[in-house]
Amino acid sequence: MSITEPWLSWAIELQALSQNGLTYTENIYERERYERIREISAEMMSWQTETPIEKVKELFCNETGYQTPKVSTRGVVFKGNAVLLVKEKDGLWTLPGGWCDVDQSVGSNTVKEVFEEAGMVVKAERILMIQDRNKHNEPITPYGHIKFFVECKYISGSFKPNSETTEAGFFPIDALPPLEEKKTNEKQLKACFDLYKDPHHKTVFD
Repeated sequence: MSITEPWLSWAIELQALSQNGLTYTENIYERERYERIREISAEMMSWQTETPIEKVKELFCNETGYQTPKVSTRGVVFKGNAVLLVKEKDGLWTLPGGWCDVDQSVGSNTVKEVFEEAGMVVKAERILMIQDRNKHNEPITPYGHIKFFVECKYISGSFKPNSETTEAGFFPIDALPPLEEKKTNEKQLKACFDLYKDPHHKTVFD
């Protein structure tokens, strides 16, 4: 599935228009129209993905307020030509990171996620890349998702058992383990490595 498929773009736009309308309208009849538009967008998504309509509504139509993308952060920690990755419970590896909590900034959330998933204390130093997730990772999600790749300096610590990951380690950029590509793929890691090697780089963004 690609973000360029017309039906997916239409469903996402209908959902955003309906949510924004529900946020600002005070007219009961307009609210009914916006609610129906929102239902149509969920029905489109359910029909095309063969996902139960209740699940689609839970994931796709569960927010209030003006529709904006979700934000996540990924900590990028290098030692020489090796990058820190964490192993998730499905056996695949990814950069440590996750959704940006409402009480965190991009920098503090990155530091928190690296500590929680890899057991390491780091300092957030540079933003390497900012990406529209649906342009770089699959499968496509039915909501906007902005990813921050943040270069971090290792300070101390080592892996500790936790509820999200089972292992952490540094891997040479040319000898990567099996990756959880919906979160981190080889192209993203190599792009981060190229930017890391350039002390005067400019942040790459979509």
